[in-house]
Amino acid sequence: MSTTEEKFKLAGLEMKYFIPISIILIIAVFLGKLPSGMLGAFPIMIIIGGLLDYIGNKTPIIKDYLGGGPIVIIFVSAALVYFNLIPAKEVKIIKDFMTTQSFLDFYIAALIVGSILGMNRKLLIKAAVGYLPVIVGGVVVSLLLTGIIGYISGYGFVNAVFYIAIPIMGGGMGAGAVPLSQIFGQALQKDPTQLLAVMVPAVALGNALAIVSAGILDKIGKRFPSLSGNGKLLKTQDSDMSKEKEHTPLKYEELGKGLLLATSFFILGNVLSKFIPIHAYALMIISVAIAKIFGVVDEYYEECCAKWFNFIMKNFTSGLLVGIGVAYTSLREVIEAFSPIYLLLVATTVIGAIIGTAIVGHLIGFYVIEGSITAGLCMANMGGTGDVAVMSASHRMELMPFSQISSRIGGAFMLLLTSVLINFLL
Repeated sequence: MSTTEEKFKLAGLEMKYFIPISIILIIAVFLGKLPSGMLGAFPIMIIIGGLLDYIGNKTPIIKDYLGGGPIVIIFVSAALVYFNLIPAKEVKIIKDFMTTQSFLDFYIAALIVGSILGMNRKLLIKAAVGYLPVIVGGVVVSLLLTGIIGYISGYGFVNAVFYIAIPIMGGGMGAGAVPLSQIFGQALQKDPTQLLAVMVPAVALGNALAIVSAGILDKIGKRFPSLSGNGKLLKTQDSDMSKEKEHTPLKYEELGKGLLLATSFFILGNVLSKFIPIHAYALMIISVAIAKIFGVVDEYYEECCAKWFNFIMKNFTSGLLVGIGVAYTSLREVIEAFSPIYLLLVATTVIGAIIGTAIVGHLIGFYVIEGSITAGLCMANMGGTGDVAVMSASHRMELMPFSQISSRIGGAFMLLLTSVLINFLL
């Protein structure tokens, strides 16, 4: 007699495997025998990440409003370092793997190349000509409003825009705050750890406020029916925009091809940055988008990149977030960053995103409520689980493809915008 009962798992492993592996790691750490490089970093990051991800996704309030697993992984990992619960040698192994051994860049390359090449081409083009202007409207109002409040409050226009508004609107942690800290760190010649300490709380709080705001907008739409399409974004909507690209079954050799293409686009961005004064991440994004729009890469190889991205995302995201907590998040500086003005600027960012997308969306032909939710709040949330939470809170799950545009293309747009703005304002 067969059983369909799902066995309890952490990090994708049943307990009969997870527990022995954890014991082996604890013994290795205790004896100082954890190998350096990826051999030691991968298992300890994945095991810690799997456990904390489960805790975060099961904890009330945190799972509903603060981003769930990702936030818990980052802050608890940072706390483990802060309270010296991870030995110095293991902290160094993780930090070296994330920084000098470039695992963070490796992950970001897979994420950007795979997510863009894996999109429906028509969806990408329509996003650029129709949906992207609404996103831009939300970003402009959000950044200006937050900057003005920052200036009036004494926090500073530039500080409010670059350290609070842009990270919130930048697509979450892995695709937003983390690469942004690298861009800022290079331009300002500052340690990305210090910058992330200010950005990470803003991203978490922005995500929470975006989810709450989604529920409020849903109620406003019911109170004023003319503002809402009841789940329909455009007053003249093309069904092609809702079609997600279907992927063929995985063949193992496709992962290797996706790896090579993703890292090659990353290298191309680095090469171009020698001649164009924009960060390599942004140039990589431009290169991939151009390749996608003009069909430079055959569909088969686009599939390879999309599958490589999904493999990396599903297997290594929790581990990466542990690395972010250990290597890039100073809990001391996070605590010092909090203030009433800080909380006000976070709220201003989300409110500005709602106002901007409502105005521009209305002019273009979007329903106000749906435009604000998809192009505004899905920019301000953390992407992924944040998108699901916002769509669920607003009872508009059918608009998920548009939330994906905000998270993928909108997040990439923020990296590009930041690379340009930083040359003018800093």
